[in-house]
Amino acid sequence: MQHKPLDGIRILEIGGYISLPFATSLLCALGAEVVKVEKPVDGEDFRRHQNNGSPYFRQYNTGKRSLSVDLKRPEGVALVKALVPRFDVVLENLRPGKLAAMGLGPDECRALRPDIVYGSVTGFGPGGPLADRPAYDTIGHAFGGLYSLFGDEGRPQLAGGLSADLVTGLSTATGVLAALVGRLRTGSPQHVQTSIMEAVSTLTADGVTQSFELGADPSRQSRHPQAQNFCVETASGEYLAVHLSSSQKFWRALCSAMDRLDLTEDPRFAEYRPREANYFDLVKIVEAEFAKKPVRHWEEVLTAADVPFAPVLSMTGYLKHEQVRWLGLVEPQSDGLAVLRPPWTFDGERPDRPGSAPRVGVDSRAVAAEVYSAEQIDALVEADVLFADG
Repeated sequence: MQHKPLDGIRILEIGGYISLPFATSLLCALGAEVVKVEKPVDGEDFRRHQNNGSPYFRQYNTGKRSLSVDLKRPEGVALVKALVPRFDVVLENLRPGKLAAMGLGPDECRALRPDIVYGSVTGFGPGGPLADRPAYDTIGHAFGGLYSLFGDEGRPQLAGGLSADLVTGLSTATGVLAALVGRLRTGSPQHVQTSIMEAVSTLTADGVTQSFELGADPSRQSRHPQAQNFCVETASGEYLAVHLSSSQKFWRALCSAMDRLDLTEDPRFAEYRPREANYFDLVKIVEAEFAKKPVRHWEEVLTAADVPFAPVLSMTGYLKHEQVRWLGLVEPQSDGLAVLRPPWTFDGERPDRPGSAPRVGVDSRAVAAEVYSAEQIDALVEADVLFADG
């Protein structure tokens, strides 16, 4: 039987989209029971009117339960309040103060369960001049400086993927785990707060350091001379990435693999500092060498020379790669959707993500039955406060 370290922990999730659901999907995979509170009929907006058919919703919500209740109605809030004492953790990613205005803020939940772990995920934090502004992944990238860091100098551009949202989810999950440890040690309630703007700071540490060292704002290529990295096309059309850092060992190994040991004696490239100063001249030389032979040749010689390199994979290439398969990073779904497992193993085993994403309200009756009678539940369903699928 798998070891799931959060087995027995119950989490009430009030929110949607990516940052919070990604966090709770990780916690769910670690064994926590996650009950997702969402609005009636259509459920969370990220279902995209496909119920549990949206691949995006499935990625971030597989394994959870769905409680579909109208929090705009006092009867709906009363139901959630009645449930709070049965949960270890309440997590929300609404705008600051919105849930508190409903009577479900940290103070109210602490009154209902004295050792509650309460977590809030916002765009910019609980206060300050930007606190009430809406925020999505793009806003986190822009405010966090990532678009300028990932773009060419003077030409910031949109990035692929959702790094800001995803790192916020990871940051949230980490904070919740720390809070659970704090509660275990002290028995006291914990209030965890993070935001997209705060979480993105974890991705800017190198850029901030670069700006100090360079005395100017860095851009996409600023790090390359320091990292001594290259992304080069081979004769067969595939691309490889190489990263040498400051190691003389790896520099000599690359020169050996390219059969260009003369470069190790060239005063422009012989040592790290001259290589850094003449990096863009070196790029042209390396690109010309790699263009002469196919990718299979380079993979063989670079491996033999112990050069740090990797193929530049697409998303489908990543999923098919033998190392990804060996690590067991993917929970394959019946239709082929790759649901990702957590990036940790415990006693050598990676937690799986069994089950499926819930239909809207599929667990409403069962969850409500923990605190309400069948007659009360029927009345809430009849009044459209509670939505039950089946």
